Amino acid sequence: MNKTLLAVLGVILFIAVILFSGYNSLVAMNESVNGKWSQVDNQLQRRNDLIPNLVATVQGMAKQEKGVIQSVTDARAKLAGAQSVAQKAEANNELTGALSRLLVVVENYPTIKSDASFRQLADELAGTENRIAVARKDYNDAVQVYNSTIKSFPTVIYAGAFGFHEKDYFKVEESAKAVPKVSF
Repeated sequence: MNKTLLAVLGVILFIAVILFSGYNSLVAMNESVNGKWSQVDNQLQRRNDLIPNLVATVQGMAKQEKGVIQSVTDARAKLAGAQSVAQKAEANNELTGALSRLLVVVENYPTIKSDASFRQLADELAGTENRIAVARKDYNDAVQVYNSTIKSFPTVIYAGAFGFHEKDYFKVEESAKAVPKVSF
């Protein structure tokens, strides 16, 4: 009887160690995903902060392009109000498309392209776009590790019970990959 009791206690202890270890790993992965998302959010905010200056520069020199300028302003406001990963991804895609159309407009105005403040803002925006791409990749990599872990055995048995659920990827919509069409 003592050997049986020891065997049962050993099995219970083994399961407890696996659960504690697994739980702690999930907490660490969840925090990693949240930290990576914070970096995406920081870079989106940085871009959001640059846009009014860029728009003001273009607006002063290309007054007849109100529609394009308004689409950038609207998309920026949508991104600022987005809450979830999916909403931010959708708003980001809209803003990226609107910025692409704005830069096409700029191509038609050599005085804007040669303006020092516009060039500086455009360079900052390009750098920020690169930072966003890196932050999105880091976030999606962390989500992939986290999601595959909570779906793997034996973690799948207890992950949901501890409140660990699948995270959304930051996806680019197919429409955002298309070259923007601007007509004059």
